Formats: sequence, structure tokens, C-alpha cells
Amino acid sequence: MKRLILGAVASMAWTAAALAEEMKVAVTTSFHNSGLAEILLPEIKEDLGLDVQLLVVGTGQAIRLGEAGDVDAILVHSKRAEEQFLEGGNGTHRREIMYNDFVLIGPENDTAGVTSAENADRALQMIAGAEAVFVSRGDDSGTHKKELSLWKAAGLDAEGFGEWYRAVGAGMGAALNTAAGMDAYIMSDRASWLNFGNKGGLKLLFAGDPVLFNQYAYIPVNPDKHAHVRNRQALQLEEWLVSDKAKELINGYQINGETLFVFNARQ
Repeated sequence: MKRLILGAVASMAWTAAALAEEMKVAVTTSFHNSGLAEILLPEIKEDLGLDVQLLVVGTGQAIRLGEAGDVDAILVHSKRAEEQFLEGGNGTHRREIMYNDFVLIGPENDTAGVTSAENADRALQMIAGAEAVFVSRGDDSGTHKKELSLWKAAGLDAEGFGEWYRAVGAGMGAALNTAAGMDAYIMSDRASWLNFGNKGGLKLLFAGDPVLFNQYAYIPVNPDKHAHVRNRQALQLEEWLVSDKAKELINGYQINGETLFVFNARQ
């Protein structure tokens, strides 16, 4: 009898797994590195019977995957690139979900003195003026795009920087590892930094300037352009992401008492 019961339970579990629908979402490495996906995905599967497969890439690559119809939706953080994606007819609409902020990380001795900077412009000018080693994602991600825009706003051109500026062409975790190994400055999203284990001699040196705001948005891929995409599932997922349950999970996700994201979806 015991074997029969166990067999029945196993069969039910297998049937539920087999019945779960699948969809693909391209997400940024910064979102994945935060650890939030590990909190959300099991709840999504339980509530919707939806097995969400994540393709973890930079924002630029996520957008290209959406343009090619290789995913059903994208979750990214570069508003200008998102608007261009929509203007090209690649997505149906853009829905803001949550935000955090970018922060400047660097060596504890802060050779460039950025802790004394009054704003992000000045902090970057101090790093460039000192020619302190700076690690850039260099991967066309949302973080990389934001970093380049900040250099430009500070009156600086990253293309003209010397050897102190190291573009590594890697995701957020790998770039942070490189910075830790080199005792270098780097710009990170706050969530990735808080969840990063190999901090070495690095610490958060500068934050709080409104220009460092970091919004994440969800965009379903346009089924009129790619008839095979799972638009119904993408819309299901969107409604879950803006629900009260998602709000509670997102706002409640903390590391060492610090909140990583703030839910700001319009419900």
C-alpha cells in the first residue's frame, strides 16, 4: 500500500511538471546576480503553472534576442534602448516593474577620493583625474550604457581613456570579480553588489545621486512580428509581476537587512 501511495504521489508530481507551460524571458545579468529570480520563479510556477526559462544576458543582447523572436519577453533596464525596441515594432508595450540604483564601488583607501564627491559627475571626474583603475562592463548591457552616459554627462569620453580604463566585456558578477582582483573602481547596480560574495578590499563609496536611478521594465515580444512567441503566457507573467504578491516578494527581498529592489508597477 505504501508503495502504491508513493507511486501515486510521484505520478501526480510528474503529471504536474509535464503540464507546466514554458516560456522564455531574456533578463539582465544584474537582475540574475541579485538572487531575486530564485525567489520569484518558484512562486510563478506554483501560481501560474508556468515554467519560466531565463536567458541571462546584457540588455543589448536581450533586446537582440527579442528582435529575433528567440524569447517571449524581455526584462531589461535601459529606457532609451527599450523605446527603440518598441519603435521598431519588436514589442507590444513597456511595463515598469521595479527599481534600484547604481552605486560606485572602489578600494577601501579610495585613492581618487570619490567619497567626498558632491555628485556622480564629480565622482567620475575624480576617478579619471587620478587615472585610478576602473573596470567597465564593456558589454552593451544596461549598466554599460548607463556608465557611458554618465561619463558623457561628466564631460568625459570613455573612448579616449588610457590603460587605467579596463573594459572587460563581461556580466556584472564577472566584472565585479575582476574589480576585486585589481582593487579597482567599478559601477554596479546595488542589488548585484549586495549579493556579491567576493568583495575583497572593495566597498561602496558613492551613491544617492538621482542620476543613478535604475528602472527595470518588462516588454512582451510582438506576436504580430513573430507569430510563434507565447504572447498569452507573456501577458500572464506580466499580470503576476504587477500583482500584490509580486509587490510583497520584491519589496521584502533583502540581504543583510538591505532592500535590493523597490516595486513601482502601476497595477
